[in-house]
Amino acid sequence: MKKILFILLSIALWGTSCSKKEFRDSYTDPSKVATSSVEKQYAGMIYASREYVVPSYWNYFVILRITLNRFTQAVGWENVDNQYVPGAAAVTDRWNNYYNVLAQYRELEKVYNALPAEDQSNMRIYMITATIYFYDLTQRVVDLHGGVPWSEAGMLSTNGGNYQNSYPKYDDATAIYTKMLDDLKGFADELGTVTIPAALVARFESMDLVNNGDLTLWKKYCNSLRLRMLTRVSGAANFQARAGTEIAQILGNAASYPLPKTNAENIRIDIFDLNTDLNAKGFRTGLEDWNGNIAGKVMIDHMKANSDPRLRAMFEPGANAGGVYNGLDPMAARSTQNALIAGGTMAIYNRSTLSRNEFFPGILMTGAEVNFMLSEYYLKAGNPVSARTAYEDGIKESIKYYYWLRTLSNDNTAGALTPYTDPEVAAYLVAPGVNWTLALTDADKLKLIARQKWLHYSVLQPTESWAEIRRLDAPTFSFEVDNANAQKQPPMRWQYPASEATYNTANYEAVQANDKLGTKLFWDTQ
Repeated sequence: MKKILFILLSIALWGTSCSKKEFRDSYTDPSKVATSSVEKQYAGMIYASREYVVPSYWNYFVILRITLNRFTQAVGWENVDNQYVPGAAAVTDRWNNYYNVLAQYRELEKVYNALPAEDQSNMRIYMITATIYFYDLTQRVVDLHGGVPWSEAGMLSTNGGNYQNSYPKYDDATAIYTKMLDDLKGFADELGTVTIPAALVARFESMDLVNNGDLTLWKKYCNSLRLRMLTRVSGAANFQARAGTEIAQILGNAASYPLPKTNAENIRIDIFDLNTDLNAKGFRTGLEDWNGNIAGKVMIDHMKANSDPRLRAMFEPGANAGGVYNGLDPMAARSTQNALIAGGTMAIYNRSTLSRNEFFPGILMTGAEVNFMLSEYYLKAGNPVSARTAYEDGIKESIKYYYWLRTLSNDNTAGALTPYTDPEVAAYLVAPGVNWTLALTDADKLKLIARQKWLHYSVLQPTESWAEIRRLDAPTFSFEVDNANAQKQPPMRWQYPASEATYNTANYEAVQANDKLGTKLFWDTQ
């Protein structure tokens, strides 16, 4: 932890202003920036998080390739020994990046709190929107590990560099969720009344890399993040009533609590200039290297059997497959898997839509995801008509989403993409594995929703996908039993990095008993 504390202090000492045009210039050498401001720290936080929001080589190759992309069967891969234990590099790097972001956020709090009251009022929009974004990133980390150092973390600069006063305790995951839900509820109301001084509007618009200064989109981001968190905890006894009540409040007052339900409202970080640090150039090697882009059998078989319009936008047939989409069977013998991959008959993720699309945005929330969450809520609330509408709207938005992603691309390796048609979408909605009316029980309908979430998330939102698979126990998958390791199947959580036991020893020891791969998170109640 001392190493992390040093990193956090170093990170906290730099930050600088940036717009989409200024991004590269502003961050040419951030270590040389000697002073900070609310605007600089706001930009610094987004900059620090960029490679875990916008697709990057490190996140996809080092981290996701050997963990979540496999645990969710969003990809096919050749089975290997010890494959269900997240590697030290993956865990440590993901952890360190989050705490770099947290340090930027803490410094933002420190700078903001030191302002005179009038300036705090003028700059309030920065704190609200920064916190919404930070809480999105925090939920992902909590959903990987469970409780983490949080309320006391990143305080080294605030504590004047005093290491002994800066070793953070672990906050319980339920406490973190409660704090975030409380704050987001308050922000949802405050965003309806907050004003930005006219002299500061243009500056905020240029600094806001997420929503370009659009407060309506920030309202939608805030409420959709609430919806995601409330849905995630809706099965936990101590959150069940709150989840039902607050989701009903959101849906009952759309004017005050709007949601992003269409692709036009997707919350994302767009890429505008490939010559800045904000680009998706690393997506190519991150996903494609070492066959990380091979399609999985379960996904391909379902898409083929139901004539999914997304198939050609999401995947390419293998080079030697004669135009046929084939997915790799996770239960095949390892030698068979190796031969199939080498033979070039396995489908791969569409390179022009995804990995070679250097303008691929950083996806934070999509209209399809929101509709699927609403479908689950309506189903459990005894409103099957609205549940079906939201389910089918989610599918339609997901189809539009993948074709829209292709329009952003500067690559044509996969060749021209044939547009989908309305009759094609209509036929898909009544296909046997998709048709809402063929699911006779609520449990079966929930499985349909879960399947569509999984298809939509694919390799693009694997953290959300893995969380939902664990929460709903759907879709279900078969995995090879790993007899070479005590962890014979995919884990239920990630363990903490070894550095915690070494440097944050006393606090780690307080949670060590639960630091097991098989420990379920509090919301995993199925």
